[in-house]
Amino acid sequence: MTALLIFALLIGCILAGIPIAAAMGITSIITFVLLGDAQNLAMFAQRMYASTTSFTLLAIPFFILTGNLMNTGGITNRIFRFARAAVGHKWGGLGQVNVIASMIFSGMSGAAVADAAGLGQIEMKAMEDQGYDKNFSAAITAASSTIGPVIPPSIPFVIYANLASVSVGALFLAGFLPGILMGLALMVAVYVISRKRNYPREARATLKEWLVSFKEALLPLGTPVIIIGGILTGFFTPTEASVMATIYALFLGLVVYREIKISDLPDILWNSIVHTVRVMFIIASAGFFSWLLIHQRIPNQMITAMTTLSSSPQVFLGISILILLILGCFIEGIAVFLITVPVLLPLVHHFGLDPVQYGVIMTLASMLGLLTPPVGMCLYAVSSISNVSIGELTKEVWPYLIGILLVLIVVAYVPAISLILPSLIS
Repeated sequence: MTALLIFALLIGCILAGIPIAAAMGITSIITFVLLGDAQNLAMFAQRMYASTTSFTLLAIPFFILTGNLMNTGGITNRIFRFARAAVGHKWGGLGQVNVIASMIFSGMSGAAVADAAGLGQIEMKAMEDQGYDKNFSAAITAASSTIGPVIPPSIPFVIYANLASVSVGALFLAGFLPGILMGLALMVAVYVISRKRNYPREARATLKEWLVSFKEALLPLGTPVIIIGGILTGFFTPTEASVMATIYALFLGLVVYREIKISDLPDILWNSIVHTVRVMFIIASAGFFSWLLIHQRIPNQMITAMTTLSSSPQVFLGISILILLILGCFIEGIAVFLITVPVLLPLVHHFGLDPVQYGVIMTLASMLGLLTPPVGMCLYAVSSISNVSIGELTKEVWPYLIGILLVLIVVAYVPAISLILPSLIS
């Protein structure tokens, strides 16, 4: 009964238009008041503070700052030119370039919205100049940006690792193959649509053009090597890796390419601070909400209910994925993690599933949420810079949604796809 009350209050607050962070806090306070539990209500500030003091979470502001530095420092332009020389001649032309560029950029920023807002502007302008339909350009830009949090580094992986007490490095490795599969699925969709609509292709780049673009992109391509290589060799922790990525991006923008001026830094830092505060406030509020769920033994009730329904791990996976997809339509991805991990993780352990694999599953499901209204953050980011309405964008993006959904199902039921790389270092 208490569980129904908690989730009814939470859903009611969200439907009333209350921001998710405030909705979780209000739900927790009202529930404890109704239960007459003033002692736990007094822990509100303490639980919020404790939820944001993990060393692992320090990676979040630095990965956000890295993405902003790269968008400002000319790095995204060089990545796009390299991808254009590599696959611009394929069917789908700049649509394929769009996907490849996002896959490369995803190895640097870890945030989908940073990809959509930064690299996306370059991609859409080039596609429109080549005669591509504006709706098509906007849709593939929104879809390809969701690769960012799957191929490491990844802000959602950092948050999940903190909640589930699993290795960030293992999660980063686990995201590689699913991220590549996402890219391939989107490229197949682009190919089919482009053949049907007869979109243009570019002339194949000469060896000289390819080498020049590769040379320009070589230093930015070193960012994933620094991040992943440093973590795997034990040279630094994932949090320290995020700091190194920021220093490297700043070095490229200020010293090597000289496209960032000292006068640009206050705006870059302020934008990064604003984005970080939004994320951390959600995490803080969710800390108290999670405490409420544990205090009321909601995870234990969920285990009992789920095991009564079925003892099959496959059935649990299907049900939990459906729940995550539905929640993703209405709640921002990070908030979905913070609400559901305390409830679902005990079930993951109960059914003998690997929590690293489940972290990849949750991240893939949240990427679909970024592309579905009414709370699809990537849809809104791309809509605002492309002047394509949310309705038109939603109609155009569905083939890519199907592709990502198929990848999600395959990753869920073929554990080796996400676990083979982490197993090599375990």
